[in-house]
Amino acid sequence: MVRSDLIDRIAEENPGLTQSEVETIVEAFFGAIVGQLNSGGRVELRGFGIFSVRSYGARAGRNPRTGEPVAVEAKNRPFFKASRQMIERLNTVR
Repeated sequence: MVRSDLIDRIAEENPGLTQSEVETIVEAFFGAIVGQLNSGGRVELRGFGIFSVRSYGARAGRNPRTGEPVAVEAKNRPFFKASRQMIERLNTVR
């Protein structure tokens, strides 16, 4: 599922909202998550999971073609951990 599929699905399930209103809501939702992670926080959605940021330090890597050493800069990466309820829902027999 991509963002446009999500917007279409929410719009179908909520006939009182227009496509552009749903798009605005989805954009605001994702923007709030990214903003919270950018400020060093985490986002916990009960029954779904936790979004957080993990920091990775600088290290020496290798160019896979030439084998030459390459400096890899420090970076932050988003991390998601599914909740216990989500894992249980995914593993129930249907």
